[in-house]
Amino acid sequence: MLENIRKVSFSPAEKTGLAVLAAALLLFFLSPSLAAIPLALFLLLCAAAPFLPGWGFFLPVISRAQRGIPSVCLTFDDGPCPASTPLLLDLLARYRLPATFFLVGEKAAGYPELVAEILRRGHSIGNHSWSHDYFLMLRSGKTLRQDIHKTQNILKKSGIQPLVFRPPVGITSPRLREVLAMEGLITVTYSCRAFDRGNRNIHRLADKILRRLRPGDIIMLHDLPTCRNAESDEWVKELEQLFVALAKDYDVVPLAQLIDRPVNIAVK
Repeated sequence: MLENIRKVSFSPAEKTGLAVLAAALLLFFLSPSLAAIPLALFLLLCAAAPFLPGWGFFLPVISRAQRGIPSVCLTFDDGPCPASTPLLLDLLARYRLPATFFLVGEKAAGYPELVAEILRRGHSIGNHSWSHDYFLMLRSGKTLRQDIHKTQNILKKSGIQPLVFRPPVGITSPRLREVLAMEGLITVTYSCRAFDRGNRNIHRLADKILRRLRPGDIIMLHDLPTCRNAESDEWVKELEQLFVALAKDYDVVPLAQLIDRPVNIAVK
């Protein structure tokens, strides 16, 4: 699998860069000042691309199923957390819904029993970085690899090796491609979210998801407690409303089935 990842062709960023250089060279002979235009546009594109989770500009990104897939899947970021993970697991079991939990390494290290419970309940696990550093993609390649590798090692202690990685806030970078190839990981983001700001804004969460949901979507929610304890009941009600609708009207499948590749493997 690792060999296949390393055989990936030029990324859209690399192809665009070559085209821009060729265009700039041609324009230079017409007018040197015109040559700066495509170069400036390319720089703007590179600055904007990392913030578009569904666009694999720097590396291949899976954000939804291929066309023609009628199913959807559930994913939860930023856990595990003793205040929210058990509630989520019970709700998922009640409505018989599978999910993938993209775990933060330092939290997994602190709550190995929750990692074990996620697996015991039949859900899958992905790598979501060590500490959810919002600026991780601006760090050096060495720091980036250490962060992702450290999380892989912690999760292996729970008997699981993730094969998928979700960058914090969905932001990617040119350095990420090589690091993931070395770790045997692929990037999986999302195509449907409630913009809940890490459960800071749970008002009408279910409605926001259901209005946006389309066949083939990867839903992204958060495995985090709400900002105020008083909102916990509302969060549970929103999740119940969402899960009832999903169980009744949608074919919710594991992430591995939706993207047609394994999400994690068991290790000793």
